[in-house]
Amino acid sequence: MTDAEERLTYAGAGVDIDASEAATAALVGAAGESEGDYAGLVDIGDQYLALATDGVGTKLLVAEALDDYSTVGIDCIAMNANDLVAAGVEPVAFVDYLAVDEPDEGTAADLGTGLAVGAERAGVALVGGETAVMPEVIRGLDIAGTCAGLAKEDDLFGEARIGDALVGVPSSGIHSNGLTLARGAATRNGDYDDSFPDSEKTVGEVLLEPTRLYTDLPLHDHATHAAAHVTGGGWTNLTRMGSHRYEITDPLPVPPVFEFVAERGGVAREELYRTFNMGMGFVAALDPDDAAALADATDGQVVGRVAEGTGVAVDELELD
Repeated sequence: MTDAEERLTYAGAGVDIDASEAATAALVGAAGESEGDYAGLVDIGDQYLALATDGVGTKLLVAEALDDYSTVGIDCIAMNANDLVAAGVEPVAFVDYLAVDEPDEGTAADLGTGLAVGAERAGVALVGGETAVMPEVIRGLDIAGTCAGLAKEDDLFGEARIGDALVGVPSSGIHSNGLTLARGAATRNGDYDDSFPDSEKTVGEVLLEPTRLYTDLPLHDHATHAAAHVTGGGWTNLTRMGSHRYEITDPLPVPPVFEFVAERGGVAREELYRTFNMGMGFVAALDPDDAAALADATDGQVVGRVAEGTGVAVDELELD
């Protein structure tokens, strides 16, 4: 980055997280919805029906640039199923919604391939969906979906507790959040077709790496108190486990994609941690003895602890 170039920020790239959260709160308040941290819950007697809905975001623009939609269906399922996992819910079924300006059989087939792979990895049933052709509303396409799950009341996660250890589980890369900022960095002085440093892949292929699914984590086997799926808002998602202080003393390694975004876009370190998962896509809070066992049973590690106070601390960074 030259002195004449400004540092990229998520808000400057077009996504203001604070404004987005305010708009969401306004919608929830006006509609009278019951808002949960990761899923909406409906008491159906001896268990709860849980629902989560999400899309893929501007990762679709990377897929469009590469003309490769074969993996974004995985992202669509993962972003929803992982939210249910963070609530302590077992995902069981998924429905998709595809909106296009004009139908294209090849693109639809690619999207379906990704949805099928994602459903198999998540262990959920694809139970239908909807395709809407709306040429005056949509430019290109958008895909979103809703995942349904079931949980007994005792299975639902609550809040983290002071003294809990934090187990961080690696991400597969950038996942499906912060792509507006990542795209801005990637195309600032280059293009998606550029070779990614020290890799046989292109920049676009690295950005398109599908979101990891966390449905196989044995969270209930190790008495997990709370969990967080690290998505929009980056590491501030940890505060969704309760109003405590989350001290990250031994973070997971940061994958090269985030270093690439930081260098090419001149993105400040604090902005990175407020936007991206930075290599840690999922976090669980539990007793220290249980945390060590969970780390051993997965590819995660103990990354820190829950303390008195507020915010998230990693090295010298303080994220409120």
